[in-house]
Amino acid sequence: MSESLVILGSQWGDEGKGKIVDLLAENFDYVVRYQGGSNAGHTVIANGKKYTLHLIPSGILHEGVKNVISNGVVVDIQELLKEMQQVSDVVKDFKDKLYISDRCHIVFPYHKVLDAISEKSKGKDKVGTTLKGIGPTYMSKYARTGIRIVDLFDPPYFRSRLEKAFNEAKEIAEKVYGEKFELNLEEIYENTLKDFENIKGLVADTSYLLDKVMKEGKKVLFEGAQGTMLDVDMGTYPYVTSSNASALGICNGTGVSPKLIGQAKVYGVSKAYTTRVGEGPFPTELNDGLGERLREEGNEYGSTTGRPRRCGWLDLVALRFACRINGLDGLIITKMDVLDNFDEIKVCVAYDYKGQTITEFPASLKILSECKPVYKTLKGWKTTTKGLTDLSKLPKEAWDFIKIIEEQTETKVVMLSTGPERHQYVWCN
Repeated sequence: MSESLVILGSQWGDEGKGKIVDLLAENFDYVVRYQGGSNAGHTVIANGKKYTLHLIPSGILHEGVKNVISNGVVVDIQELLKEMQQVSDVVKDFKDKLYISDRCHIVFPYHKVLDAISEKSKGKDKVGTTLKGIGPTYMSKYARTGIRIVDLFDPPYFRSRLEKAFNEAKEIAEKVYGEKFELNLEEIYENTLKDFENIKGLVADTSYLLDKVMKEGKKVLFEGAQGTMLDVDMGTYPYVTSSNASALGICNGTGVSPKLIGQAKVYGVSKAYTTRVGEGPFPTELNDGLGERLREEGNEYGSTTGRPRRCGWLDLVALRFACRINGLDGLIITKMDVLDNFDEIKVCVAYDYKGQTITEFPASLKILSECKPVYKTLKGWKTTTKGLTDLSKLPKEAWDFIKIIEEQTETKVVMLSTGPERHQYVWCN
């Protein structure tokens, strides 16, 4: 049976998963993306060059590693083609290098229009989406009006489904929201089929492929997008993404049996502090100079949107929750070097809700919005950890920081990422 690994975000996304997947990918036969769309952004620095990937798995930069965009991903074909061009200096031929599920739903221009209109209508209650059309595409999927990649092999059938979906979107925009809808049906139809010709040879039944290779004993790495706290079922709903960004989404996002997935190890990636992009309660957010300092020293700006990320101290209540629902076998901590120059470092070990101590992450957003963090203050290590590759050189105060993470989450820290480059990491024994 397959020796497999899952790498996923254990906070609100942006934890540095792309670097970790890129780092580990050379040890695997396949890297699989199982949810989300071009609203995710994984930044990888390889051989001194920066790559920002939104749809293609981060294993694409390694020779000999095959990459799969599985059925749980919603695909903007134009965005995919841009990414393929971006990595063309590394990948000359995508055949047998990149597989795209025939069951992936397609993101169309009208989904982006509906995304923008919907966000605008919410006013101060907006979710803070990336406006990439991802939510409306998943809505089409579950309303059974979506269009899948397999449909493009039958142009007349695709045309009939597109016409119905297009007219429905037009009606929603004009009659529900009172907004102009200026898209052209024929242009969308023709451009989609034209773009499809560039990826047609990469389309496959990836559920069958993964089942086959895992039973053959091939090593598979599953790459999550976004983060656990943005999971549509278990995250800070409604301020979440539109898919299962936790380990709960792997089976339905790949079509691989739970019996095969259950044999995989699961590692969660967490920053040494906490960030989030978009709206929603954030108990440890620092709306002061410390928050700004974390943002600037950590370069906390969204890789997809460029938006400044909200920053705060490490929230171990949320991280404990993520460890539990994902069944994490280990934690990978990134960006410890951002904390190198702080005299004191705080970690949130509980919430205070109207005088009551809460140690489990609440489902109610109203309760969460009224929670105050209960901090434990640690002494800063005041020395550089950037680029550290020798664990014996980690300062005692940094070990104290790791120890409290392990104690509070009951999960071992297995790796520290000490910088953006591939070689800047150290395994924790």
